[in-house]
Amino acid sequence: MSTSPYIGRLAPSPTGAQHLGNARTYIAAWLIARSRSGQLLLRIEDLDTPRTKTGADEQILVDLEWLGLDWDWSENLQRFTLQSQRASRYHELLEDLKRRELVYPCICSRTDIENASSAPHESHLDGAVYPGTCAGNDVSDAKQLDSLDKKYAWRFRFSKDENMTWVDEFCGIQSCIPSQVLGDFIVARNYGPIAYQLAVVADDHDSGINHVVRGNDLIYSTYRQIAIYNAFQWQPPIWLHIPLVVGPDGKRLAKRHGDTRISALRSLGWKPESIVGMIAKSLGLLDSERPIPLAELLDLALTNPDWLRKVPTTNVQFNI
Repeated sequence: MSTSPYIGRLAPSPTGAQHLGNARTYIAAWLIARSRSGQLLLRIEDLDTPRTKTGADEQILVDLEWLGLDWDWSENLQRFTLQSQRASRYHELLEDLKRRELVYPCICSRTDIENASSAPHESHLDGAVYPGTCAGNDVSDAKQLDSLDKKYAWRFRFSKDENMTWVDEFCGIQSCIPSQVLGDFIVARNYGPIAYQLAVVADDHDSGINHVVRGNDLIYSTYRQIAIYNAFQWQPPIWLHIPLVVGPDGKRLAKRHGDTRISALRSLGWKPESIVGMIAKSLGLLDSERPIPLAELLDLALTNPDWLRKVPTTNVQFNI
């Protein structure tokens, strides 16, 4: 366990309205940070330009504050960070990776990868394993692709056949050979914004984040992010991945499961205390569901320092 002052973050994406699954993760992250006398920063991850919804960033703030969540201002006196304002930093890091030949240009489409990949895949969350079709390229090959006006991605090279092991605070020891289980991954493209994996590492490192709480659908991303941390010789944070909120079909909460948006529930007359109470029971902090303000829930967490051990290890389903 780190002895440094706890610095966590909330990192919503404005690609759609925030729903009950998002709220559960945010409340868990908030409770852990506040119960450990830590800081909690807010970052809006708005790099996914095609899917970013107009006005979604303002709606995020409304939803978070309505639930009772608060966060701390960063050292440069920003209330929150926007990824879209940090493009120059991401490209600076990408150029560093290029100089050291840690990335290479790849012209493979998703369909190409799915058709070519025959490797067994350990996670249904991550799709087909990249088979290394373009791994023989080096950085200089991008010049010819540029001259031909080709679209391509920059893939990060995993160390071949090297086992990676790390410890998740909730899920325990995690281990695999990423080059075989996941394959080399995209950190940028020669069109559009920098990819998530590089941006999130840069943001967390530059903000001093040393503890990340998020849903377990991102647990395989951790291998990728550790590889980037290692490339820059940065200290990775502690990760804690909690189970997801799912629908009756066992899949991650989505529109097909009905309207579970925080804004929709608010318009139907739901009170924040009712949502917090439902989430509190799912986290093992209440034996039975009842309305409870977030401040009172924090008091429960403070008087039960081992409450994380009571969080179910399986995905949860809400009946609304």
